[in-house]
Amino acid sequence: MHHALVFGASGQIGRSLLRRLAPQAWQVDAVSRRAREPMPGVRWLAGDLDRIEGLPSRVDAIFSCGPLDRFSHWYAQSTIACPRVVAFGSTSVEVKQDSDDAGERDVAVRLREGERLLLEAAGDRGAAATLLRPTLIYGAAGDRTLTRIAGIARRWHRFVLPSDAIGLRQPVHADDLAQAAFAVLDVAATHGRAYALPGGEALPYRDMVARVLAVLHPPAPLHVASPPLFRMLLSLAHAAGIARGFGDAAVARMRRDLVFDAAPAQRDFGYAPRPFQPTAMMFDAGR
Repeated sequence: MHHALVFGASGQIGRSLLRRLAPQAWQVDAVSRRAREPMPGVRWLAGDLDRIEGLPSRVDAIFSCGPLDRFSHWYAQSTIACPRVVAFGSTSVEVKQDSDDAGERDVAVRLREGERLLLEAAGDRGAAATLLRPTLIYGAAGDRTLTRIAGIARRWHRFVLPSDAIGLRQPVHADDLAQAAFAVLDVAATHGRAYALPGGEALPYRDMVARVLAVLHPPAPLHVASPPLFRMLLSLAHAAGIARGFGDAAVARMRRDLVFDAAPAQRDFGYAPRPFQPTAMMFDAGR
C-alpha cells in the first residue's frame, strides 16, 4: 500500500484528491487545522505548515493543494523522506507579474520563488517534483472569483460588467485538477517540470459570468455598462463594502485574453479537462 501526505486536503482541490486516492488503496495522512469527518483510508492530522501533530517520517508522495510559497518553505526545512512531490501553484505567476497592483505583483513573486525553492529542495534530496499551475478554478464552491460573483448576484439579483469584459478565460474544474495531480505520479517526463492546467474551453469573460448567472435559482440577469459607468458603479460598491475583491487591476484583466496551452500536459499525462458547464451547487459556499 502506498502512503501519501496531503496538504490543503480540506480545500477544493484537496477534497477531490482524497476521493481519488482512498479507493486506489492509498493510505492518506491529510493535514487540516480543524477536525474533519472520518473518511475511509484517510487519517486526519491536526495542524498546519507551522506545526503538525503525528507527521510520518516517510511517505511515498506529498501533495500540496494549498499556498505554494508556504509549502515550499516547509518542504525545504522538513526532514520527511519522500521520493515524489506534486504541488499546485497558479498561472498567476505569469498573469500578475506585470500587474499595476503592487499586491498582485507580490503574489507573482512569491509564486515564482516558491516554485524555485521547491524544485531546488527536491533536487537536493534526489526527489522528483512536479508543479501544476491551474487557471481559474471552480466546481467546489471554494474559489474567490466565480463563487464570489454568484454570491453578489444572489444578494442583489443581478450582476454588472463593463462592455469591454471580453478577454478569454479557461475555467478549470477542481476534479480535473485532482485527476491531473494523481496522473502525474508515475510519469517520469513530468519530473522537474511545471505545467499550465487550463480548462477545456476558452470563452469571453462576459460569457463565463453569464453561464454562472444562468444556473442560479432564480437566474440573475447580467447588465452590461459602459466602462466609465461601470467604474462609477464599482466605486459606489466599494464604498458600500461590496465587491472589494474587484480592484482596478482585476477589472483591467477582464479585457485581456488569459489563455494557456494545455498541449504539454495532454502529451505527458493525458490531461483532458471538461468544458465549462456550471451548476448552481458549484457556487453554493454553504454546501
